[in-house]
Amino acid sequence: MVQVSPESLGLPSGAVLAWLNALAADGLEVHGFTLRRSGRVIAGGHWFPYGPERVQHVYSMSKAFAAAGVGLLVQEGRLRVTDRVVDLFPDALPPVVGGHLRAMRVEDLLTMRTGHAADVTDALVAAGDRDWAAAFLAQPVEFRPGTHFVYNSGASFLLSALVQRVTGGTLLEFLTPRLLEPLGVRGARWVSNARGVNLGGWGLHLRTGDVARFGQLLLNRGTWQGQTLLAPDWVDAMSRAHTPPGTNTGDELSDWAQGYGYGLWRCRHGAYRADGAFGQFCVMMPAQNMVLAVTAGVADMGRVLDHTWTHLLGNAQESPLPPSAATEVLWVRCAGLTLPVPEILTSPPLRDVQAHFTFDPNDEGWEAATLTVTGERGALVLEGQAPNTVRFTLNAWEEQTLDTWGTTVALTVRAGWQADGTLALTLLLIEDGARWEVRWPAPDAPLTVRLCAPHYGEGHTLSARASTLGA
Repeated sequence: MVQVSPESLGLPSGAVLAWLNALAADGLEVHGFTLRRSGRVIAGGHWFPYGPERVQHVYSMSKAFAAAGVGLLVQEGRLRVTDRVVDLFPDALPPVVGGHLRAMRVEDLLTMRTGHAADVTDALVAAGDRDWAAAFLAQPVEFRPGTHFVYNSGASFLLSALVQRVTGGTLLEFLTPRLLEPLGVRGARWVSNARGVNLGGWGLHLRTGDVARFGQLLLNRGTWQGQTLLAPDWVDAMSRAHTPPGTNTGDELSDWAQGYGYGLWRCRHGAYRADGAFGQFCVMMPAQNMVLAVTAGVADMGRVLDHTWTHLLGNAQESPLPPSAATEVLWVRCAGLTLPVPEILTSPPLRDVQAHFTFDPNDEGWEAATLTVTGERGALVLEGQAPNTVRFTLNAWEEQTLDTWGTTVALTVRAGWQADGTLALTLLLIEDGARWEVRWPAPDAPLTVRLCAPHYGEGHTLSARASTLGA
């Protein structure tokens, strides 16, 4: 990653250091960031074992890429935002088509004003291997489209299904030669449903630096290195508030009440962003000519933005600044970022273990576990709906896969003995912004697994009581 000093483009390196310090002080688990100004990278780094070539699930940031795909179809004259949804999916309609459904247009999908009273995503997922477009169109449309905003991932799925219906290929296949390859995006993947349709509202995996490049494209109104990839008018429509800012007390302090465009949120301070669960951010700051990309595993997304406004946006100057000793400090800091993990003994006791546990009833479907350690090698066997064997080497990071949440995910594991005799395992679902912390404090003690993942909010702990022990 070629970068220039922040001072050369008017931002003190000390401001970036203060932002990093504020994140750490709040316990916000960031995995990677890239900061660009005036088209150049001025800071960035990843918290080991995360790295710049590792893709991350960007969750609902996917919606902005779905909106860009629709914009390319409009650009090519193959679609209009005024087209009626029922005309685009004539074979997926319910037996009775109500007036509100008949009035729904493509723009209503883009702006989350479909007329639904609530997000319909659960109904799509419940459809399993059946047609999700039909499941979407079968849901009641309580309000006239265009009049009622509800954040609705199902609407973005339908945009993906629409692109596939028009082009004959997936949304990712459509975006790749037109947008992603020119931006230098590599290794992108998009999770699909059982019928091969990219999920649209979530499921896209990208590198942190690629998120920043997409943000630069938006900040440049669709131009990248002199080439117009996305029509300027479409980028303007994406970043404009089609849903007006909130008027409730306190809304002026909320970055989720400044209005919504096409897959993008308006922010305070004249900024706008794409974001996703657990702290995935692509923040565009037009007045400062600055883009911030963040991949993370945080529960309080608002604090990341608060610190961004205070330390980065608030300290940006219009003119270059004198060189500063803080620049070298920043570069050393960014090069040495490491994920906070439990302290473990440098020289682990080579104590052989075999322990068996029974889980209390839990949503993961885990029933029992067996923990073994032989010398420097070990394994945690999880039994239940989706049996898994997590293998580890003491005091080392080890990569493998794990079957969970109905799919197979990348897993990076670190294990070791702590000074108090606890065996500690850190399981990073390293491409999904989540982590599991496993603790076994003593031979007769329960095994605990703390799940830190988007659908658990700040964390959820499972407990497994010791059943049969051997050592």
